[in-house]
Amino acid sequence: MTDATTYYNSNITNYTAEVSKLYKQLTSLSIARLLVFIATAIGLYFTFNNWTIFGGILLVGIVVFIYLLSRYTNIKSTYKLKQELLKINKEEIKIASGDFFYKNEGLQFHDSNHNYALDIDLFGRGSFFQFIDRTTNIDGSLTLANSLKANNIEDIKLRQEAIKELSQKQDWRQQFHATASLIKVETEAKKILKFLKSHQSFLPKIFKFIPLVLSIITLVIGVLAFTKIIPIAIIAYWLFIGLFITGRYVKKINILSANTDRMRDTFRQYAALLKAIETETFTSKLLLDKQAEINLKDKKASAILNELSKAMDALDNRNNLISAIFGNGYFITDIKHTFTIEQWIENYKSTVDHWFDVVSFFDAYNSFGNYAFNHQHYTYPEIIAINKDTKVTQLGHPLLKTEKRVDNDFEIKNQEFFIITGANMAGKSTFLRTVSLHIVMANIGLPVCAKSSVYSPVKLITSMRTSDSLTDDSSYFFSELTRLKYIVDAIKEDNYFIILDEILKGTNSTDKAIGSRKFVEKLVASHATGIIATHDLSLCEIEKELEEVKNYYFDAQIIDDELYFDYTFKKGICQNMNASFLLKKMEIV
Repeated sequence: MTDATTYYNSNITNYTAEVSKLYKQLTSLSIARLLVFIATAIGLYFTFNNWTIFGGILLVGIVVFIYLLSRYTNIKSTYKLKQELLKINKEEIKIASGDFFYKNEGLQFHDSNHNYALDIDLFGRGSFFQFIDRTTNIDGSLTLANSLKANNIEDIKLRQEAIKELSQKQDWRQQFHATASLIKVETEAKKILKFLKSHQSFLPKIFKFIPLVLSIITLVIGVLAFTKIIPIAIIAYWLFIGLFITGRYVKKINILSANTDRMRDTFRQYAALLKAIETETFTSKLLLDKQAEINLKDKKASAILNELSKAMDALDNRNNLISAIFGNGYFITDIKHTFTIEQWIENYKSTVDHWFDVVSFFDAYNSFGNYAFNHQHYTYPEIIAINKDTKVTQLGHPLLKTEKRVDNDFEIKNQEFFIITGANMAGKSTFLRTVSLHIVMANIGLPVCAKSSVYSPVKLITSMRTSDSLTDDSSYFFSELTRLKYIVDAIKEDNYFIILDEILKGTNSTDKAIGSRKFVEKLVASHATGIIATHDLSLCEIEKELEEVKNYYFDAQIIDDELYFDYTFKKGICQNMNASFLLKKMEIV
């Protein structure tokens, strides 16, 4: 597979050249159109008295102008697509350098009561979501966020295969992203689905044929009037028949038109993305299953959505006064297009949400594929049976810069519980989040920041951050107890990997020591697996009594009156603390 940085830089060079070339072509076509217009105007001026030549110049001028305009429109579409592709590749280089804090933080997906989202910085500034997100619409972002929060240990290998395949389709992913980004969506998919399911058709079924009948009568009257078989005035009188029929439904048509006008761009975007999914060749089961959801027997989903888009565009022509009067008067076009839209809604309103879900799935999984492509040196965990041992070598936090990151080996047996001690800033909390993120990423099917990983799937639950709440009238200590009760109740129902950071901070040291000890003993008695970080060295005594408990630590040393951290995960109990030293060093005491 091509190196990510090389790939992006190569694309930047190529797309820059293509954008420049297309810009020159657009400029040339603009100048050519202007010259054709001027030449036609001059020719018409000098041949005004010769109608034969005048008509020929006018015809040639119009044909050439329309041709140039068509060429300009086609090239402009390509130009905008290449511009977007250039932007995508430049942004990847920017993000790789660590500059990604301008992106969506995903705070709208934050849930303070979630099993782990708050504790491991899943959302927010500098979060994993902000780093990985490449979605192009709201529903794709929601699907991505839900995948990160899913805590799903089923079908991990299927997700791995899908992500691996998408990681190798870098050109397709970028085309998908660029196509979606070019269409500015005004209405969210969920609002559209709500409208489609709640819409009540107001046109009788007979209007399937009436527009055709009236159109034929209009043409017949036109021919008869032109041949002077009937008075030409009848054409004018006939106009009011169509206007009268349309007028009976005009209020309801206005409401429908207002709704569809806001939806057209959304349907246009989803049609383009569905077509991209339909025409691509996939091999992994998960992607094939998703692709199959949009493949109907007689028509493709993209073609069906395009039918609706065309009907909506046609209905929008009612805003043209001439079209509104003569189109409705002679052909009742508003009713014709409204009937088409209502029939479409009747036929497909229960199917559209599945199509939208498929697009959102690919939008989200393209982010995963992009992440895997950008981190080809990461490893996909070897998935083994549940309730087994997990062993990871050179495990690191994926958001830390490689040159500053210290990787550690981590091996924990099923139903073991680690107690981690260490000085302030020694790396305990970072390590807890690293282990947590390893579990989350492995469950999703992503490659993890490690040299190797043998992973026994397990759900994650944490208690690392708690806060008091004035609105809920709850103290900090009560919030802690509530969270711990939540964990105790959860492990009664399912197996979880538990990660705790300095629990019972809201009480005195004696109570804290006794309470922490009893809580760890209860977790071990429940056959739980997990880690607790603490400054309380007395908690480490449990290792002597319970074989499931193991002590580890992160060290800090004072060398030449300076603190030194090696951020290395070690077996044993920390002997060096640094709070007093830091207070003196910073001249606080």
